[in-house]
Amino acid sequence: MELIKSFTVNHDVLTEGVYLSRCDRNTITYDLRMKVPNGGDYLTPAESHTLEHLCAMYLRNSKFGNEIVYFGPMGCMTGFYLVTFDTLPGEDMLYMLKGAMEFISGFDGTEVPGAKKRECGNYLSHDLKTAKETAKKYLEVIKTKTVADFEYPA
Repeated sequence: MELIKSFTVNHDVLTEGVYLSRCDRNTITYDLRMKVPNGGDYLTPAESHTLEHLCAMYLRNSKFGNEIVYFGPMGCMTGFYLVTFDTLPGEDMLYMLKGAMEFISGFDGTEVPGAKKRECGNYLSHDLKTAKETAKKYLEVIKTKTVADFEYPA
């Protein structure tokens, strides 16, 4: 079998950032790398779960919500994949992503949206405090990024 594209990325030189992972038919997959691969510091399942709830909620309720196909965690726990329709320009995706990280880092609620037993398949696994801290750190990483920075390092 051929390796999938994400397994051909050199993880030894990959840093935090936003990368264009792939384009398929009418979708674009972005690699939202929040942690350095194999760096010893990873997202916890509870933190990742909370980031997923808050970010997906923000993205789908944004003015670009109809352009979102999927938002979910990487198995290696170093970030997330964001899949959009190819009708959403990269500049708008980045603007929306920065807005999502601002929303999460400043979230003043005490309950994670969609985290009640009847709404979530693992409702006890959330970490709002750490998710907010991670969103704040990631916002610092991406705040000056542009579409020109979407390319994976060689």
